[in-house]
Amino acid sequence: MYRKAFRKFLPLFDRVLVERCAAETVTKGGIMLPEKSQGKVLQATVVAVGSGSKGKSGEIQPVSVKVGEKILLPEYGGTKVVLEDKEYYLFRDGDILGKYVD
Repeated sequence: MYRKAFRKFLPLFDRVLVERCAAETVTKGGIMLPEKSQGKVLQATVVAVGSGSKGKSGEIQPVSVKVGEKILLPEYGGTKVVLEDKEYYLFRDGDILGKYVD
């Protein structure tokens, strides 16, 4: 699914392209949340990854996440990229805080 959409865009080096998850609009108790009170979404899905960065010895160190994994992002940072009328964010591999494991 993701590979078809991103044939025209591939992140370079240790960059990771992510799609943020949708914000919660209803609480667990069923209360509707207005837009102003919805927090910034820190969870995202990896859409595309670069080849990795060069280490001191010249070897390429691969990116630590794979396409399709759910990750935790920092509250601030990332570069907004609009592709095919959808918003994505570009982060460095080192900026990603963690990944969710099943």
